[in-house]
Amino acid sequence: MSEPVPAGSRRPPRRRPPRLLVPLLLLAVWIGVGGVLGPFAGRLGEVATNDQSAFLPRSAESTKVGAEQRELAQEEPVPAIVVWTAEGGGRLDAGAEEAANRVLAAVGADTEVIGRVPPVVPSEDGEALRGVVPLDPALGDALPTAVEDIGAAAGKVPGTTAQVAGPAASQADLKGAFSGIDGLLLVVALATVLVILVLVYRSVLLPLVIILSAVLALALSCAVVYALADAGVVRVDGQVQGILSILVIGAATDYALLLTARHREELAVRSDAYAALRAAVRRSAGAILASAATVAFGLLALLLSDLTNNRALGPVGAIGIAGSVLAVLTFLPAVLMLLGRSVYWPAKPETAAPAPAPAPTPVTADGTGEGTRADRVQEADQASGAAGVLATAGVWGRVARLVDRAPRRVWATSLAVLALFSVFAGGLSAKGLPLDEIFVNDAPSVAAQETLGRHFPGGSGTPAVILTNAGSAERVVRAAADTEGVASAAPAPGPGGPGSAAPSADGRVRIDAVLADSSDSAAAERTVLALRDTVHSVAGADALVGGWTAQRIDARTTAEHDRDLIVPVVLLIVLVILIGLLRALVLPLLLVATVALSFLATLGVSALVFPLVLGSASTDPSVPLYGFVFLVALGVDYNIFLMSRAREESLVHGVRTGMLRGLVTTGGVITSAGVVLAATFAALAVIPLSFLVQIAFIVAFGVLLDTLIVRSLLVPALVRDLGPRAWWPGVLSRPTEQDPGAARPATGKGEPSGG
Repeated sequence: MSEPVPAGSRRPPRRRPPRLLVPLLLLAVWIGVGGVLGPFAGRLGEVATNDQSAFLPRSAESTKVGAEQRELAQEEPVPAIVVWTAEGGGRLDAGAEEAANRVLAAVGADTEVIGRVPPVVPSEDGEALRGVVPLDPALGDALPTAVEDIGAAAGKVPGTTAQVAGPAASQADLKGAFSGIDGLLLVVALATVLVILVLVYRSVLLPLVIILSAVLALALSCAVVYALADAGVVRVDGQVQGILSILVIGAATDYALLLTARHREELAVRSDAYAALRAAVRRSAGAILASAATVAFGLLALLLSDLTNNRALGPVGAIGIAGSVLAVLTFLPAVLMLLGRSVYWPAKPETAAPAPAPAPTPVTADGTGEGTRADRVQEADQASGAAGVLATAGVWGRVARLVDRAPRRVWATSLAVLALFSVFAGGLSAKGLPLDEIFVNDAPSVAAQETLGRHFPGGSGTPAVILTNAGSAERVVRAAADTEGVASAAPAPGPGGPGSAAPSADGRVRIDAVLADSSDSAAAERTVLALRDTVHSVAGADALVGGWTAQRIDARTTAEHDRDLIVPVVLLIVLVILIGLLRALVLPLLLVATVALSFLATLGVSALVFPLVLGSASTDPSVPLYGFVFLVALGVDYNIFLMSRAREESLVHGVRTGMLRGLVTTGGVITSAGVVLAATFAALAVIPLSFLVQIAFIVAFGVLLDTLIVRSLLVPALVRDLGPRAWWPGVLSRPTEQDPGAARPATGKGEPSGG
């Protein structure tokens, strides 16, 4: 039993752990994370697959055909189509066909193939030969090497030029496009972010600390994704892998900018560095977590998609966002605590003297309907506070004066600009990219396919695949052959080659229908749709139509359905989070509407840029959906940063002054974050695939549009014009006492500040 404390004496204070203990422990944990999990950022390619058949719609007809094909042939081959033409053009000599057959026989003996390699087929014009090598899909990462070996062997036919086309060649080119994605994309993105941070903050240590926090977040996220992909829980392909890297770097940098800007602001008004850091984390954590929840839940809405690659991006992206938040709210504060003010070297934030509170104008309540003395005092205080903000120098001081002076004209002009861009949104075609536009640069498989199409039916090598009951096969063949746009239809040859029995299982057989038009053309898609109607009508056939063209059709149809389903779900998620954060209804509705309009304006600009600048007449069906999820979720981020600060300031200074102070204090940091995020996504353009280049443009342009117009002008002007009504049904009233921290004059000297 402890002895009683003598009367009049004081109990000794409880000893607290040293302030540096927790930061040191956090730093040690994150160093361990970087050392142990860091290599996984470069190993996602080990568990990634670029086999497009693995990303088909679950319920589509072409997917059912693929599943039955695997039952028919156990393993569906990946065909490499070799096309020979005479050197210098013209007809091939008599010995070319014999030499080509010898080459293919040798290739079949030396390469892992399924079944036997059929003999070459001459073109009707006598100017080309076509051979098919049915490669084993188990080759996996060795597929590009196999295609390269086939091309080298085919090139030994005297007097000819050999090219390799078909699915095997396309997959090889895709693997080549994604090769080095872990290194090149990461280096470009990090270098871009580092340069921007150094230019904006004029600091040496701070950009390095922010970059390090993003790299650690990426290491943790990639390790989790690797484990889940290796266990078969999630799928990863090249595009998901690239987007994950960009998303983590961009999000982690944005959140770090918000925290460090608030930390710098707190250091300017507090002499205690520990108290300044605590205040910075406390006051920015809410906005960071709300922002992260918006992006994460928006990405998880992709789980509603019927496209496997869309569903893959949802949880993978959400894991990346969670890793970003964890690093920024644990590792970054630990480093800021250990380095203190020196993290901003060569600049050192100095503690400023608190600004004196504005003296209220003495008035007398006279009962004439002009308000009580307390009301008049508060109005005078608010007017004085607004005057102080409007006297702020710098870019954001001028923007605040413009918004305060003519809010209605500002928001009307901003809406007019966005509406003008939105007019062109309907012109963006999302019917899929033709083969010759999939790659940004010239790809060998594309050139080979063009050569093949000049001498053989356009669908050669990628026929429409029909599966039917064996008893109805002859009728289905006749019906398919009579369909307009079908060059020929015949049962698929068995292992013995042409003339042998077609493979069968459970009474089902396969029929190949060669299309007259290129398999990626609109004409081929019309033919497949007509072919489906024709064979479906054959009584007792139970026929299904798949193949590459059918997969394009099904993917586009599914993507359109996904957009109609996921878009309202994402908007609802964002709205609910904003209502919970801002404790209002009118303002969240306005924010969601402005971000949606910004997205439409971005699509309108993209509809002009894609064909005129990028040379793409269309885009992949998933591009608009990806763009929507990223832009709405990330665009709302900046409004969350702005309006959470405006609400904080309004509780102290009133709605008008609070909005203006929020605009001035967050202007620099939000603009910097927007530029960083836009530049980070623009780094996706280093991957030579039109799909990712288009995503890069949509997100980069949309983020800048949202940062510079929506967040800087449109939203502040609307809130300034509506006044307290914007916060309905909540009421923003000033508390009796201000935050004991210190008065925070809006500096707005052109440097990032506040969150």
